[in-house]
Amino acid sequence: QVQLVESGGGLVQAGGSLRLSCAASGIISSDNVLGWYRQAPGKQRDFVAQITSGGLTRVADSVKGRFTISRDSAKNTVYLQMNSLRPEDTAVYYCKITQLWRDYWGQGTQVTVSS
Repeated sequence: QVQLVESGGGLVQAGGSLRLSCAASGIISSDNVLGWYRQAPGKQRDFVAQITSGGLTRVADSVKGRFTISRDSAKNTVYLQMNSLRPEDTAVYYCKITQLWRDYWGQGTQVTVSS
């Protein structure tokens, strides 16, 4: 089994920064994709960013230039550096790992941006 634990969420003022972390444990394949998604109240869960085990990244247009995804494969940890935060970034942020044709999700961490 695989477990994901997110941390780093919180309350921040608009224009501020937060750094989210997600640590994966259990049986982790060397070939995987780690990603971040977010879900605002009453809305669907949306893609934010992802990074492959080879270091290739993809970022949603809505956060491009403000959010950066990175990983420490030795620690099976993925990070999301969020700068210039806006109230519309308020959501629960979820970490996901895709490996061996399966997806595993974390429990989510709340990010609230006040105006």
